[in-house]
Amino acid sequence: MPTGSRLLFSCAVEALMLPYRPMLEELYQEIILDHYRRPRNRGTTVPADITAKETNPLCGDEISVTAKLVDGKITEVKFDGHGCSISLASASIMTGRLVGKTLPEARNYIENFQKMMRGDVPYGGKELGDLKALEGVLKFPVRVKCATLAWHTAHRGITAKLGDQPV
Repeated sequence: MPTGSRLLFSCAVEALMLPYRPMLEELYQEIILDHYRRPRNRGTTVPADITAKETNPLCGDEISVTAKLVDGKITEVKFDGHGCSISLASASIMTGRLVGKTLPEARNYIENFQKMMRGDVPYGGKELGDLKALEGVLKFPVRVKCATLAWHTAHRGITAKLGDQPV
């Protein structure tokens, strides 16, 4: 939580951004719809070194994540399944973020994203790219599970591959 002058600065920046908030929210909605309508990396990685599947019992969304490893790095990640626009867009965004990472790096990245989605750490800035669009989901706590389903699935598969827990 910001204190003192940081709090004043934060409030001032927030006040300056207020007129632009509807435009930003519209942009973020467009990013989510784009990933939903034209998902990146949808399908199944064959052969798959990592496979995991999860379901959100509250709404019936179901996501499977598969990944291929070369020299300890993720070289391909794909997702498949069905769900709402937020869960499928988030899965699409996630697949592009994990490629090139080692398993520990990917797991750490996922854990940081999950912390952001729980509000445990501040949401990042423009370095997040399309991932920033999911910040708006925090306003609707019931939808956070939708946005994190693919990430939980990938985390489970990575953790199992690392030998930390069974799938």
